[in-house]
Amino acid sequence: MPTCRCETGAWRSIAAGAAEAESSKAGGGQWAIGRSSRGHVAIPPDESNAIQPDKPASRIPAVVADILELVLDKPAPSGGYPASPRGDSLRPAVGPLRRAEIFDPAADVILYRGRCQDLIASIPDGAAQLIVTSPPYNIGKEYETRTSLEEYVEDQRQVITAAVRVLADGGSICWQVGNHIDRGEVFPLDALLYPVFKSLGLQLRNRIVWHFEHGLHASRRFSGRHETILWFTKGDYHFDLDPVRVPQKYPNKRAFKGPNRGALTGNPLGKNPGDVWVIPNVKSNHIEKTAHPCQFPIELVERLVLPLTRTGELVLDPYGGVGSAVLAAVLHGRRGAMAEIVPEYLDLAAGRLDRAERGLLCARPMSRSVYQPPLR
Repeated sequence: MPTCRCETGAWRSIAAGAAEAESSKAGGGQWAIGRSSRGHVAIPPDESNAIQPDKPASRIPAVVADILELVLDKPAPSGGYPASPRGDSLRPAVGPLRRAEIFDPAADVILYRGRCQDLIASIPDGAAQLIVTSPPYNIGKEYETRTSLEEYVEDQRQVITAAVRVLADGGSICWQVGNHIDRGEVFPLDALLYPVFKSLGLQLRNRIVWHFEHGLHASRRFSGRHETILWFTKGDYHFDLDPVRVPQKYPNKRAFKGPNRGALTGNPLGKNPGDVWVIPNVKSNHIEKTAHPCQFPIELVERLVLPLTRTGELVLDPYGGVGSAVLAAVLHGRRGAMAEIVPEYLDLAAGRLDRAERGLLCARPMSRSVYQPPLR
């Protein structure tokens, strides 16, 4: 059972609200988590008590589903306790998953406790179709030791070199990075790491810009609101655009001249999402938020897993964190492997997989538009 860093009062309010809803038996359907004068409480579905899901006050981390089971000392109602009243957040069950703690080619999920170098060393050549990760940025987070920039790049060179060995011919490697900051100066890590990938014979297919709206506010420069994904390939690569197409801006646009006059000009399945992706980052009110300070949103990884892999293929995340990349893999019938040195994060990853197996995992869907506050 994952732990939650809630104050005692918060536990009491959740338990009281859940018990009240349990006794009322109102609504008869799936329950949600809402707000009351006591804080977050469990409530039955009732359109007269509508929750506005795009307001931060009505969102809570997915771990509350497990808290409710713990404080009530009984299983959740049928369908569980969704951590959001929006039905599109609850992902279908994917279990049961065969798990392993060391590399096992027959496992659906590998959760390795230790250094990524050690996990990669145990994987056969060419076993992974996709390697996707977000390494430490050398900025002094709790899971890294800050070093000189030269040492950092050399350490990354060793990890990337080892990762390329296990990358399949025709596979992809996606390195999501931001900036290293030293005494106010910005060092873009994608620019520093690009020569490492090129020296290993890989080809850059896209430099994807991930734009988000939340983060630290700068006072001596413009606030950073994007990071980048370097997508490199090894040989003749696999790419299937259709699963990640987005709605056409002008779906009924037709050609006005030439032999195709009157025909639709856009693909009916949608358009290419381009190389600038607007996806909310995981901050305090995000439905996927855990204790990890720099967490991958699952939908960001899904947009890489779906076009770059096929069903049953292996997705490897060397810096696994709380398992977002592995979850993105298993949610779509792929296998996932990750390494993590922080036991708490690995336990959180295991808990999220537990919920995915039971159909209780809440994750922001790729199809949901980004919330825009109303103009005043």
